[in-house]
Amino acid sequence: METNTNQFLGTEPVGKLMKQYAVPCIISLLVGALYNIVDQIFIANADYLGSYGNAANTVVFPLTVIALAVAVMIGDGCCAFVSLSLGRKNPGDARKSVGNSVVMMIVSSLILCGIYLIFSGPIITMFGGTVNPETFRHSSEYFFWISLGIPFYMFGQAMNPIIRADGSPAFAMASTLLGAVINIILDPVFIFVFRWGMMGAAVATVIGQIATAVLAAWYLFHMKLVIPDKSDFLMDPQIARKALTLGITSFLSQISLVAAMAAINNMIRKYGALDAVFGQEQYAQIPMAVVGIVMKFFQIVISIVVGMAAGCIPIAGYNMGAGLKQRVKSLFSRLLIAEAAVGAIALMIVEFLPKQLIAVFGAANESTYYTDFALRAFRIYLCMIIFACINKACFIFLQAMGKAAASTMLSMVREIVFGVGFALLLPMFWGLNGVLYSMPVSDFLTFLIAVVLICRTYRELEDTSAPFQTGMSGISARRPLRNS
Repeated sequence: METNTNQFLGTEPVGKLMKQYAVPCIISLLVGALYNIVDQIFIANADYLGSYGNAANTVVFPLTVIALAVAVMIGDGCCAFVSLSLGRKNPGDARKSVGNSVVMMIVSSLILCGIYLIFSGPIITMFGGTVNPETFRHSSEYFFWISLGIPFYMFGQAMNPIIRADGSPAFAMASTLLGAVINIILDPVFIFVFRWGMMGAAVATVIGQIATAVLAAWYLFHMKLVIPDKSDFLMDPQIARKALTLGITSFLSQISLVAAMAAINNMIRKYGALDAVFGQEQYAQIPMAVVGIVMKFFQIVISIVVGMAAGCIPIAGYNMGAGLKQRVKSLFSRLLIAEAAVGAIALMIVEFLPKQLIAVFGAANESTYYTDFALRAFRIYLCMIIFACINKACFIFLQAMGKAAASTMLSMVREIVFGVGFALLLPMFWGLNGVLYSMPVSDFLTFLIAVVLICRTYRELEDTSAPFQTGMSGISARRPLRNS
């Protein structure tokens, strides 16, 4: 049986560990976000695609998030479970978790790929792709090729946190970076040289995803700390359930975002048709294209935020497993301060430099209606981005501590109750502006709830007399799981 060499997570300075694990994670997520963002930048600057291609990219984007949701549920859940198990000196369960997670990610990715290919038309319609015929055509073309890459995309994304939990954050970063670099190189070749349009953007993305998946598969057979045997790939319902429970917050935070994006896209289509300008067919795709651009910038910011929080998962999980509450408290404090700082910088950018942002996405090729709506969208939609950053950090850190119920509740309230609810309600009174205001209202109200959970967590971490309940079937941080 392998020796647990993760003990340094309980002894090294918290700030040093945070930097060591969070920076590669941030870079990995930023690079992962570049797949869709780079596609949209090149699409927007191609004169034969423009805002139609941008709108199509916006339609398909939430469908890739569904695949990501399943992948991170498996990967993040396994990562948290492995870290908690190693903290309890129980490598047997850690090995089984990795083996079971690999099986689950392969099966689920093939099923989702099949669903996308069979029901592509109704799915695109559900996410607002019928705003006009040209947008639907571009969406269908892009979606078909992206769907073919879903198994590779999901495998690479799910393995990324598992690789980090195995003590190799730099390798996780490098594998994702390789795929993104390939995509960046091939996008302009396929779009501008070969003029393959939406197919070219998608094929470049899929080739990059295949490269990342190949590296992840190689690492699976060269694990350092958690080396699964053949028997570990046989499904163990108890292990799988515990790991998925820890990953359910990651799933819900992503999948509920999809529900909110579907509501937003459809409200844009509905109320855009009632607008004096965007009700005209030649401008109908602009609001959807613009909101997609705003969401891409938001995705960059959230990649940093989630990267910092997800990078803390192995550290928090190990220290919770070892019962080192004060270290967990210190880590949580540092994380919240860092997340608020990222949000403040992002807020200054969207309020003072929106013209520069939209210029990157081909504004020079579009009408003044495009530019005017984009300026308004950036300044309204992201005006509460500081709170959004803190909220997201709270979701993930509570998950890392094993508090799946509180984390899931907060995530669901933000994305479903507020995110979908306000996206449907506010446009009834303020039209397209109502769609834009749904985001800041949701983030502010969620922050009020997050403050309560943060204060409660601090109180529990201060109480050193009682073991901390991780939410893993009522097993406390100081009691070991069964040995395998």
